[in-house]
Amino acid sequence: MSRSVCYGSSPLLTSRTPLWRSKFIVALLALGFVGLAARAAYVQVVANDFFLHQGEVRFARTLELPAHRGRILDRNGLLLASSVPAASIWAIPEDVEQDDPEVRAKLPKLAQLLGMSLADVQRKLADEDKTFVWIKRQLDWDVGQQIVALDIKGIYLRKEYKRQYPEGEAAAHIVGFTNVEDQGQEGVELIFNQDLAGKPGSRRVIKDRMGRIVEGVGEDVPPVDGRDIQLSIDSKVQFFAYQKLRDQVQEHKAKAGSVVVLDAHTGEVLALANYPSYVPDDRRNLTGEQLRNRALTDVFEPGSTMKPFTIGLALETGRVRPDTIIDTNPGRITITGSTISDTHNYGVLTVQGVIQKSSNVGTTKIAMQMSPREMWETFSAAGFGQKPQLAFPGVVSGRLRPYKTWRPIEQATMSYGYGLSASLFQMARSYTVFANGGRVIPATLLKSSTPAVGVPVFSEHTADEIRKMLQMAAGPGGTGQKAQTVGYSVGGKSGTARKQQGKGYASGKYRSWFTGMAPIDKPRIIVAVMIDEPSNGQVYGGLVAAPVFSVVVQQTLRLMGVPPDMDVKPQIVADVEEPL
Repeated sequence: MSRSVCYGSSPLLTSRTPLWRSKFIVALLALGFVGLAARAAYVQVVANDFFLHQGEVRFARTLELPAHRGRILDRNGLLLASSVPAASIWAIPEDVEQDDPEVRAKLPKLAQLLGMSLADVQRKLADEDKTFVWIKRQLDWDVGQQIVALDIKGIYLRKEYKRQYPEGEAAAHIVGFTNVEDQGQEGVELIFNQDLAGKPGSRRVIKDRMGRIVEGVGEDVPPVDGRDIQLSIDSKVQFFAYQKLRDQVQEHKAKAGSVVVLDAHTGEVLALANYPSYVPDDRRNLTGEQLRNRALTDVFEPGSTMKPFTIGLALETGRVRPDTIIDTNPGRITITGSTISDTHNYGVLTVQGVIQKSSNVGTTKIAMQMSPREMWETFSAAGFGQKPQLAFPGVVSGRLRPYKTWRPIEQATMSYGYGLSASLFQMARSYTVFANGGRVIPATLLKSSTPAVGVPVFSEHTADEIRKMLQMAAGPGGTGQKAQTVGYSVGGKSGTARKQQGKGYASGKYRSWFTGMAPIDKPRIIVAVMIDEPSNGQVYGGLVAAPVFSVVVQQTLRLMGVPPDMDVKPQIVADVEEPL
């Protein structure tokens, strides 16, 4: 017979927990969940700025979208500088598993593609505390793709742009170059950097721990590409001018040389070249001698190229006429105890003959009839002692002292180009006076189709008379006969001056130059040439610089489509036996 057990009455099984304790525990759990919900609401809604910032710091990145740098074009639209895609290689050193045999086997190939030694690559990857290291920048894009194909963990590629310069060293001093950040450092690249660079864009993204883009956030700001710059330079003229200049410097074993070609009507710079030069794409061994734009930055005493301005002033003021007789006997003259000499005793000359024979004595006698103030005003109006208004870095003003400080001997020497200084570019620009009816015109590096507005220096009649004298100087019996060219009439003035060294002049060191124009009746171009320290036995500008002038004039006028103004007589050789 079974008997039921009364559990509720058992002293062991009967619960003596008060009801309020159960309710209290349930309340505590409910309160905890309410607190968690409140905290979640606080973090997610009320005070989420801190946590959002921490998340952004760890995962959000702003990617720069590079703007395409503008092109530099010559006057005919040919490329002088352009941007091409380049691969820049970077790494996270701690992610590169160099102990892995597979990675270790790929590193020599990586070093080969980078053009670096294996030791240099390993040195860049040695610091594992760094999270970003540039390995090498601006590689060829195809090389970058080969590096990506190696699939080395921790090695990455970034797309950038690098500049290419098709004209190379011929146009280097005009175009300049950029650095690895694609910022202009010299030449047009520097002076027009803001226009060429454009404005980079941006993109906000979320990246994971491996650096992979997960998603984009926010609005993308598109880049604004830089604008193209079209120069007045003619790349063909630039090449011929540089090539002939280089050959002449090498032939005469000179230190350096420069050439400037200007459009006589618009003031456009058609060519500006220096030697030695450099290759803008490869500047590993670049020196200051190569980098210096001598035509704009170097100043020198212009010598006999100043004589046309002195004679022009005398003609303008009516003190002399082209046929006025000037007695240069005995080939020297003494001014306040100092003697001025000619290379030869030219005897009695006309004013035209003074220019043709480049007589220092004749020029001095004419100059001493004028006041220092008149000469200073004329030289200053022609641009001497003033910085050319040319948008280019390093342009110098030269030196022209105030006329009140001139002594008689200084007035005399300045009349034939000693005691003042100017750059080759200033000399070329100053000769626009004789090519534009007595007006000096501003020069420009940008393409222009309208004639420039000039500032009057001489009358048109005086300018015409000086041009005739310059033609005589470059013709038979003149000092610049080697400046003559086939098919075109030319005129110009040679110059030779000893180089200054300290407070005196260096022995055996000269600068030789020639400045002139063509065709002489209606000038289209002005060409100035300077050869620094020729050392093969010839130093005179008419022998050293004039041949460069001749070739450059002929090539430039042909390219410009200027018809010859002189008869070209073909040379026919008769009775020539042809080889069998």
